[in-house]
Amino acid sequence: MRKKENKTLVIGFVVLIAIVVLVGLIGYFILTPSEIILQGEVEANEVRVSGKLPGRILQLRAKEGDFVHAGDTLVVLDSPEIYAKLAQAVGAEEGAQAISLKAKNGTRKETIAAAKDQLDMANAAASFAKKTYDRMNGLYKKGVISAQKFDEVETQYLASQSKAQAAASQYEMALNGAQKEDKMAALAQVARAKGAVSEASSYLKETKLIAPISGEISDIYPKVGELVGTGSPLMSIVDLSDIWITFNVRENLLSKINMGDIIDAKVPALGNKEIKIRVNYIKVLGSYATWKATKITDEYDTRTFEVKAVPVNPEKNFRPGMSVIINWTKLKK
Repeated sequence: MRKKENKTLVIGFVVLIAIVVLVGLIGYFILTPSEIILQGEVEANEVRVSGKLPGRILQLRAKEGDFVHAGDTLVVLDSPEIYAKLAQAVGAEEGAQAISLKAKNGTRKETIAAAKDQLDMANAAASFAKKTYDRMNGLYKKGVISAQKFDEVETQYLASQSKAQAAASQYEMALNGAQKEDKMAALAQVARAKGAVSEASSYLKETKLIAPISGEISDIYPKVGELVGTGSPLMSIVDLSDIWITFNVRENLLSKINMGDIIDAKVPALGNKEIKIRVNYIKVLGSYATWKATKITDEYDTRTFEVKAVPVNPEKNFRPGMSVIINWTKLKK
């Protein structure tokens, strides 16, 4: 009888212990907070290659996945309009140079000689008219010729003097050549024409698009033979040496990190490789997309912050778009 009672007590004790353990386990799982896992994404500096000119794609000298260096020629465009503009500009410059040279050198010798001949003829005619006038004046005073005849001779004399003065002015102008203002205007035309040539030449250089940075070609948008417009993106280059990870973190979790902190993380794409990253950027995101009302529980509204971090050590196989995982619960405050 006593053995049966002892057995019953043992069983009851065991059941009691089992119940306590079960309650403890249930309490542990209920009261222990779940882990907070944050997922970030690898990003890299990306530059798009575009041109200033519309044209047709003649050559694509790189393909997606190629590594290019800054200054490498990537795309060759065909733009006949630019060649036409350059030819027009060169012609205008040559014409302006000729006008400037003419103004600088002055009047041709042949023109000066012709002006001198005209002056000599005008002076000879004026001298003959003066002699005729003197003779007719004497005859007129003696009453030999009429007043009308004397008036005709006087008019011819005065006209010959005017012609001689005009011929002298023309000869002087031929000797002096172009005025200072004309020379300045001609030089200004030359400078303007040179500017047009420089502009057309600079646009001509834009028919060959070069890589602005060293990196990997990630995307090529047009195909050979297609027309592209001004500023149209043709290629994208990713600089894999300038890489970072971006996380979106609610402000009630930010107390665990500061600028410069080093955090442990994992990269699933690299076989859950563990890496260390350094926080170098924390900024609030726009409230229009990140505001989360929590007044029912926490009595305040939480905002989302953008956190960026860079690998402490270079990762050879890091690629944009890879996920990076952080166990936020295990971070030390």
